[in-house]
Amino acid sequence: MTKWKGQSRGTVLGFRLYVFIIKTLGLYTAYFVLLFVALYFIIFSFTSTRSTYYLFRRRLKYAPLNAAFQVYRSYFTFGRIQLDRVAISAGLKDRFSFEFDGIHHIKELLEQKKGGILLTAHIGNFNLAKHFFEDKHNTTAINLVMTDMEHEQIKAYLESVTGKSKIKTIVLQDDLSHVFKMNEALKNNELLVFAADRYMGNNKTYKHNFLGKPAEFPQGPFKLAVRNEIPVLFVHIMRERYFHYHFYARPYKKELGSPKELLKAYLENLEEMVKKYPHQWYNYYDFWNDFS
Repeated sequence: MTKWKGQSRGTVLGFRLYVFIIKTLGLYTAYFVLLFVALYFIIFSFTSTRSTYYLFRRRLKYAPLNAAFQVYRSYFTFGRIQLDRVAISAGLKDRFSFEFDGIHHIKELLEQKKGGILLTAHIGNFNLAKHFFEDKHNTTAINLVMTDMEHEQIKAYLESVTGKSKIKTIVLQDDLSHVFKMNEALKNNELLVFAADRYMGNNKTYKHNFLGKPAEFPQGPFKLAVRNEIPVLFVHIMRERYFHYHFYARPYKKELGSPKELLKAYLENLEEMVKKYPHQWYNYYDFWNDFS
């Protein structure tokens, strides 16, 4: 897999634009504007367009013209989900509905008093996690383990608009200071959330088939869970029709196993999600290293 640079698509300027459109023109008008924004990215963001086309054409086996159209839908869906994130946090939560599918597994996990690891991916809208947890569980027990180098600027701006989130973040650092923070969180019976479908250049990786072709994935979350016997859930928050969001939580049921066995189970769950929601996995770079 081409090394991911630790920065997801999206900038402070982009989020400022989302907020401006929603506040001045309304949510539906903002969605309409996205029809043209998505077209812009198809034309002017060659690397991500090529990678997304490859996903639909080669990995998901869409016909050529259909795959090209799905690239456009993918960009539009990504933008719409970012708008939802801002709109819900800014007080329009009542426009949306939320489904809690398996959230009882969170309670069962916390009752084991070992902390817990939630494995997700760059899919759906996990940024809405606080809206799923705040009415069901203490959001201060959740720690997002992040690599995004721009997260501080975006986080600061969004908090100035939407208010401070109770969900904590642990940023991966070169000096490994994040390891101490993660251990402390686990000792306090807190949850660590990893988007485990990407790795940074200095990470050790496992290679495993994903959507029919080998790709590399970070070893860290899987080794941490297995070696310390920490209970694991696979979690995703996916957008569905009619402003509906669906929270999925599925336990990793195997009592003992290797990190690679946990990775295999994680990828099987993720493949199921990608095939069900193909426009919500944000594959905007050369994930399978096909263009190097």
